[in-house]
Amino acid sequence: MPEANPNETAKAQLDAFIAKFSEDDQKQIRQIRAAMRKRLPTANELVWDNYQYFVIAYAGTERPSDVILSIAARPASVTLFFSQGAKLADPNGLLEGSGKQFRSIRLTSAAHLQDPRVEELIAAALAAADVPLPPTGRGKLIIRSVSAKQQPRKKPAK
Repeated sequence: MPEANPNETAKAQLDAFIAKFSEDDQKQIRQIRAAMRKRLPTANELVWDNYQYFVIAYAGTERPSDVILSIAARPASVTLFFSQGAKLADPNGLLEGSGKQFRSIRLTSAAHLQDPRVEELIAAALAAADVPLPPTGRGKLIIRSVSAKQQPRKKPAK
């Protein structure tokens, strides 16, 4: 019996994680992920299906400490996180948060990533990364962890 392809197994897991969300949220998560893959083709995607959030992080290696950007989803909300956001110049005041490291932007759609102000922040984050993305190749999809207990991924019916 042939061994399972790790990429196909990871893709099946990713699809199952996203399927936990409402149809509208699934569509938004998939569109944002596709836009991020297009923008960052050489990045590894590190995936966590945690208690509170479903996260896809983008890094030049397989190490979480090298994550540059990530998207975090919960019901009716997808946020773009900048791992070193506190160090980025933000002349347009788009970044939210006050921690020592992370900053974020709540995304309204995949098109939001094409806003020149958001693209400028993404470019700055990539340029400032301690471990840059590889210049060539294709990043891997890596499932990092799955929490046994999770908050619901769909808003309760009214």
